[in-house]
Amino acid sequence: MIQQIEQVLSFIMEIEKLKNVHRKTKPVGLTRYENSAEHSWHVCLSALMLQQYANEPVNIDRVIKMLLIHDLGEIDAGDTIIYASETPENKALELAGIRRMMALLPEGQGEQYIELWREFEAGESNDAKFAKAIDRVPPLLHNLHGEGHSWRDNKVTKEQVFKVNSRIAKGSEPLWQVLEEKLQGAIDDGLLK
Repeated sequence: MIQQIEQVLSFIMEIEKLKNVHRKTKPVGLTRYENSAEHSWHVCLSALMLQQYANEPVNIDRVIKMLLIHDLGEIDAGDTIIYASETPENKALELAGIRRMMALLPEGQGEQYIELWREFEAGESNDAKFAKAIDRVPPLLHNLHGEGHSWRDNKVTKEQVFKVNSRIAKGSEPLWQVLEEKLQGAIDDGLLK
């Protein structure tokens, strides 16, 4: 038992590195960039508050686990803006990082989390569809309430924003309706071109 606890503590220390993975958006009202650990906290709380708007019933515990696990691969792979990150090479780096970290856990414990990561990435189950939808919300809000800083700095077009984020509807059509209206407002205001 002592050895197993030591292994879990090693894992806990390793995931501290997520706090040093900087994302491409700035928290609302701040000039610094968000780190991936902050993003994980934000999406989990967002999922908890928005769960009633999921298209289908979801197991919020599983959704939160997916959201806590899905960015851990960035410790090894780094963060890449969503509009450029969905490449096989990037996903392979993230999966390798997830596997490395889960191997720190006592034998047999990490596999369930690797499977949750895979389920999230596949985006086919109700839980994964909702988790992937919620994962998009904070970055959109950061841009909508931060003068489109990340879109502008990374030369992201309105077509890219709509293509990637319209997937929110797969997990929550009502949420996408509200956000789509806000994005239309961003176009009208010149924040998104």
